[in-house]
Amino acid sequence: MAKLNTEPNIPTPDEFYAALIAAHEGKTDTESAALNARLILLLANHIGDADVLEQALAAAQ
Repeated sequence: MAKLNTEPNIPTPDEFYAALIAAHEGKTDTESAALNARLILLLANHIGDADVLEQALAAAQ
């Protein structure tokens, strides 16, 4: 079974965070929630491993 990686793994986390915040700029709460949902689904599809996704859901709760 693959294991969820919870260790820092983004080479430039500050740059990613800035891009994430910029993507939400000017959006309503509803639009931001929809953006987050699309991003989650895209990343879940990229991961593609149901066990890892279940681990991520559990960790997020």
